[in-house]
Amino acid sequence: LLRIDVSALPYAIPPDNPVWPGVGRNENWAIGLRNPFRYAFDAGQLYIADVGQDQREEIDVVSASASGLNYGWSIMEGTLCLAIGGPCSTPGLTAPVYDYDHAGGRCAIIGGYVYRGAAIPALQGKYLFSDLCTGFVRSLSLQNNIATVSEEPNANVGTPFSFGQDGSGELYVLTADNRVLKIVSP
Repeated sequence: LLRIDVSALPYAIPPDNPVWPGVGRNENWAIGLRNPFRYAFDAGQLYIADVGQDQREEIDVVSASASGLNYGWSIMEGTLCLAIGGPCSTPGLTAPVYDYDHAGGRCAIIGGYVYRGAAIPALQGKYLFSDLCTGFVRSLSLQNNIATVSEEPNANVGTPFSFGQDGSGELYVLTADNRVLKIVSP
């Protein structure tokens, strides 16, 4: 995860970026993400949907000001120990708040947004996400850093590519067949 200051050309490295062992201060704000496929900010929190290699998909939620974190790739894939990039006992790894396996044809997480609209009160404050291969829509809520995930009824969106959010906080899904679907109450 890179963090740069683009207020002038050429860009600058913010002075409060972390100092990495053997490297010093550079553009890296965090390391250990494999393929973060969408970020969302909400209420001072950063939500990262990170696509795994071939076994696990993960969601990381941290304070947007938390720097110098190591999310574990390639030591971990979600909560699964791979031990490719080092031992699984490596200190300082940041675990995901939620991960899931590829059972049932699931293959790649599609990150969304925290719902802040008015049309669906039951989703208020919940992070919505999907899966590229199964098209489910799930919501994640956090209480004391414990994730609760619910599958949203009647919400299969086919092959999702991305989520969008309008000025009122309502959410949409962009699909592989060029549809834009609004998330509505069942």
